[in-house]
Amino acid sequence: MPWIYGLIGLLVGAIFGIIIARIKTPQYKKHKQMQKELDAAKFALEQQRQELADHFAHTSDMLDSLGKSYQRLYQHMETTASDMLPDLPEQDKPFTHALSLPEDHSDAQKNDTDQPPKDYAKGATGLFKGESKETLSADKVINAS
Repeated sequence: MPWIYGLIGLLVGAIFGIIIARIKTPQYKKHKQMQKELDAAKFALEQQRQELADHFAHTSDMLDSLGKSYQRLYQHMETTASDMLPDLPEQDKPFTHALSLPEDHSDAQKNDTDQPPKDYAKGATGLFKGESKETLSADKVINAS
């Protein structure tokens, strides 16, 4: 039985020795210091990202209010110009054109997509050989299928 007490004491002493050695080694301290620096850098980066997101949100709100203020100013100038200059012909009035939102250019895009591109050719065109190649019109292609 006394050898069991000796074995248990040896195991407990070994465990305490490993823990104390690990805490006292310079690599462990360096590792802990590096981990603290990494955590601090991550925190600073996250804080900077949050500040940047807040800045852009605030700037967006300010630009929105600036646009609304500009529209109100333009409408005010339009009404006062028409009140103060009632006898001017319509083309000479300074603020006759109402504010409009950006135009939708989808009509111009639709016209561009009605026809195939001009450089479309199936296979070799024979452009540099002087050969002529049969060209199909859209009507022939539609009727063929």
